[in-house]
Amino acid sequence: MFIEQLVNGLTLGSIYALFALGYTMVYGILLMINFAHSEIFMVGAYIGFLVLFSMPVFAPQFFLLYFLLCFVLSMLGAGLLAVIIEKIAYKPLRHACRLSPLISAIGVSIFLQNLIMIAVGAQSKTYPEKLPIMQFHLFGVQISSLQIFIFGLSILIMIILTIFISKTKMGKAMRAVAENHVVAQLMGINVNTIIALVFLIGGGLGGIAGVLNGLYYGSIKYNMGFLPGIKAFTAAVLGGIGNIKGAMAGGFILGIVETLAAGYISSENKDIIAFVILILVLLFKPAGIFGEEVTEKI
Repeated sequence: MFIEQLVNGLTLGSIYALFALGYTMVYGILLMINFAHSEIFMVGAYIGFLVLFSMPVFAPQFFLLYFLLCFVLSMLGAGLLAVIIEKIAYKPLRHACRLSPLISAIGVSIFLQNLIMIAVGAQSKTYPEKLPIMQFHLFGVQISSLQIFIFGLSILIMIILTIFISKTKMGKAMRAVAENHVVAQLMGINVNTIIALVFLIGGGLGGIAGVLNGLYYGSIKYNMGFLPGIKAFTAAVLGGIGNIKGAMAGGFILGIVETLAAGYISSENKDIIAFVILILVLLFKPAGIFGEEVTEKI
């Protein structure tokens, strides 16, 4: 049972990790929490739903193309939505007090949630089961090809993101802007472009996470991003908000802890675990596992 819950935890943690990356990237650049990221996650899931729903049943030879198109369009759609939100709701408040963009983010979240509810209805939508799922037996545990796919795709995306941030010119520019906006601008870096790129990447990752969530649980709803959003935020705080590797580690840790709690304690109370972890981290290690304690000079 432990190995089975561990596999479930790694699968769930993969979704949390991708989701948490959007929170931590935006915080690393702007020092703000993008609470509208939950709705970007939800919109990405709906875009994937529409693509898979329109997939012709009589054309199995085009399955891989449609499936790839599902993730590409979800990533682009969610990423562009994040960029639009930044331009409209956050950029005008960039030099305001920190509370203003936070309130704006909550307002955008409520607006998008109600907009999708009006557009598609309040009922849950069953996600199209177009992915052929096979079952494997490993170490006496049954593992589905969907779980392997979710874990493998998440790891691949995280590796690509890590290489992009650490090795490419744009990635170095992102790190420079995260360090100091003014100095980065003096060095010739277009800060507005980098911030837009961060929202595009973070939103795209959230969109992919939404599609994976829909595939894994089999249904989506207009308010589906609320609870996973809080858990992804908890994962980002656990790993160290603003730290890319911390968000990845926090997502996997939270996913494993949640599934173990569901298996050994109570499945009804598994959601409480995320909030307990958040409280404990804020009390005893506010900077998170990979976060650095910053002392302010007076």
